[in-house]
Amino acid sequence: MTLARPILIIEDDADLRATLAEQIAQDGEFIADEACDAAEAASKLAENDSRYDAILLDVGLPDADGREFCARLRRDGRKMPVIMLTGADAESDVVRGLDSGANDYIAKPFRLPELLARLRAQLRVFDNSEDASFTIGHYLFRPAVRLLLDPGKNRKVRLTDKECRILKYLLRANAAPVNRATLLADVWGFNSGVTTHTLETHIYRLRQKMEADPANPQLLLTDRGAYRLEPRMPERLAA
Repeated sequence: MTLARPILIIEDDADLRATLAEQIAQDGEFIADEACDAAEAASKLAENDSRYDAILLDVGLPDADGREFCARLRRDGRKMPVIMLTGADAESDVVRGLDSGANDYIAKPFRLPELLARLRAQLRVFDNSEDASFTIGHYLFRPAVRLLLDPGKNRKVRLTDKECRILKYLLRANAAPVNRATLLADVWGFNSGVTTHTLETHIYRLRQKMEADPANPQLLLTDRGAYRLEPRMPERLAA
């Protein structure tokens, strides 16, 4: 089982936007959210529980130049890949798009397989970059360097490769429970012969590292025989 990765499509052409959202979600690899202009996109990005692994951004938006919007995203510290979609493919247009912070630039009309290939390529690069970071409770999770950072206590928690992969998979589940068999298959491989006891041992060690009270976990939870990550701290503990 591969969890769908959330993609935000910012495009003012309603027909193109709907078609693109439907097509990129067709194989279950991605799930698409849509915005018709920069204002709607900014609102979606500002939501507390929003998470987008990448953005497909039209240059010609009705309320903003897509390049300026991309530059604003970068100034705000958003690091996810941004792929610009545009009818303007002159060299100067491409240069302006890339200079604004876009990772790639695709001229319309484009072929979907090429767009998906470029999207996967940018996600592979980002997933392995030091820029990739995620919030888990009061921690900043940086998978590229296998660290959980606790800024409040100026503490670094070092993780093993398997511990990183467990956290990454649970993060992509967006707080939904993931059963043991699915985690085993993703982290160790379908034919590894590893038992659930190995997974349980890794979960135990993760809780020892990241939970204030490992016997009463608040972040890495057991939910009906499956495991679930709660990225946000409960209010009564966060205060």
